[in-house]
Amino acid sequence: MLQVTGVSLQYGSKKLFEDVNLKFTSGNCYGIIGANGAGKSTFLKVLSGEIEPNKGEVTLGKNERMSVLAQDQNKYDFETVLRTVMLGHKRLVEVMDEKDALYAHAEFTEEDGVRAAELESEFAELGGWEAESEAETLLNELDIPSEYHYLQMGELDAKQKVRVLLAQALFGNPDVLLLDEPTNNLDLKTVRWLENYLLDFENTIIIVSHNRHFLNKVCTHICDVDYGKINLFLGNYDFWYQTSQLMARQQKDANKKAEQRAAELKEFIARFAANASKSRQATSRKKELEKLTISDFKPSLRKYPFIDFKYEREIGNDILTVEGLTKKGYFENVSFNVQKGDKIGILCDKSTSVTMLYDILTGKEEPDEGTVKWGKTISYSYFPQNNSEYFDGCSLTLVQWLSQFSKDHYEEYLRGWLGRMLFSGEEALKEAKVLSGGEKVRCMLAKMMLEGGNFLIFDEPTNHLDLESITSLNNGLTAFKGCMLLTSHDQELMNTVANRIIVLDGTKVYDKSITFDEYLDAAEERA
Repeated sequence: MLQVTGVSLQYGSKKLFEDVNLKFTSGNCYGIIGANGAGKSTFLKVLSGEIEPNKGEVTLGKNERMSVLAQDQNKYDFETVLRTVMLGHKRLVEVMDEKDALYAHAEFTEEDGVRAAELESEFAELGGWEAESEAETLLNELDIPSEYHYLQMGELDAKQKVRVLLAQALFGNPDVLLLDEPTNNLDLKTVRWLENYLLDFENTIIIVSHNRHFLNKVCTHICDVDYGKINLFLGNYDFWYQTSQLMARQQKDANKKAEQRAAELKEFIARFAANASKSRQATSRKKELEKLTISDFKPSLRKYPFIDFKYEREIGNDILTVEGLTKKGYFENVSFNVQKGDKIGILCDKSTSVTMLYDILTGKEEPDEGTVKWGKTISYSYFPQNNSEYFDGCSLTLVQWLSQFSKDHYEEYLRGWLGRMLFSGEEALKEAKVLSGGEKVRCMLAKMMLEGGNFLIFDEPTNHLDLESITSLNNGLTAFKGCMLLTSHDQELMNTVANRIIVLDGTKVYDKSITFDEYLDAAEERA
């Protein structure tokens, strides 16, 4: 058990959270969520002891061990892969090293023997005899085969290091497991393995993640970092989201009714306070007005953009026909037809192949062979993975930038669209070239909404977006009534939006009307 009592943390005038009281218990998985900058990762560092809070304390159960997913991929470059995993249980490695050093003594004294006996006992209690086998099993299950186990970490590539560090965090069955963005840089197969591992994990798990599907799959509780507080909710991310939206609406409705009632009471008192026959009623209403409270509804740090794709022209029977499309070095002989209602998830291990396909469909590139035929009623809008051509060196303000893609150039009209994407006031006058990655994505989404296409093409639209923007995008794409081609590493987005999956592997190797999760389940069965 991990207990947080009266914890507060503040940097200068910025208060991250105050008077936090939480208890994390075995058998539960806690997802830590909050807006960018709210203090999610900082809170994990407080739990691990890396950061001292200004007030309060964090206590771990007696004789319990905490394990933390390391973020520095180069920290263990001069250790072997196997030893790096076992360093997840530091005390065990300390015992092993001291034991080995004793047995290496040229003259083994009686005192050495006594100490060795103590170490052997502790080694057995810590599961030392099974440790190397457990570490090897974890590595093999995470696709780090035996021939890599005695290499130095510095010889591995970045994706392999991530999996080794994950094995390190999981090693030795820790009592409390802290994971900060554990699915970053993991392929879908490894993410699904981790989901299943954590579902069977019997101790305490605390996770920070932007992966909604992962949070929905493994979390039993959500800790919401907002308003300078950390509030605990029972259930997964989707349940928290629905609950928080309902609570916000109820609070606003209650405030609105209270304000209306207050106005009625004030009007009555003003009219009849001096009227002797109404004085008792006026006094009664004064008392009611004094008791009437309007909650101080603090604005959340969490901001959701409004994403809603509408189109005017209805889609005809002819939508998109691709015949024998070939581009050397990317794919060959790819053919498919898009039907009404299709929202197609395009999958390929080689992301550049998908980007090339989309560039050919939108006329940015020419195929070596094959044809692309768009229906006469179709107007498409394209979200490219690389949007640098739209922003690099662009000195236009955001209002001017968006005006390029609009029939209506009236500033207030354009500001309305920018406001939907969280660019209000002076924010709308920023130069396009200085935007962050997430801001550029929101601008591209505003552009696409303005264009009003009835066929949308998305190449990794969630890159650089925070959890709130991803959720809004997901809602917008789910509600969209037109056709779509979509590629994304966000599993929740793919699963809730796509109703047909096409897989490319040099050519088209799979095409079926199926959800993304159903495709993954079928792929596991085939394997």
